[in-house]
Amino acid sequence: MAITRSAKKAYRASLRKRIFNLKRKEGISKAVKSLKKLIIAGDKKGAEQKMREVQKAFDKAAKAHTLNKNTAARKKSRLSKLVKKL
Repeated sequence: MAITRSAKKAYRASLRKRIFNLKRKEGISKAVKSLKKLIIAGDKKGAEQKMREVQKAFDKAAKAHTLNKNTAARKKSRLSKLVKKL
């Protein structure tokens, strides 16, 4: 356990940030899953619309340093490639 006051405060802050990061990652995974369902179903229009939401979620996560920006870019690229195949 943390000993100094500053270490205790940093620990509390990390717990708060953990909650925000988990929510953001959950949102991304749900959006990606629904996008993949649309791709499998062959719904091009719905997939393109969902892709915008997925890209927005990845961009927000990268901006908040929840995900590395290159990781977000790589995942967006791979998903957009799947949508373009439709």
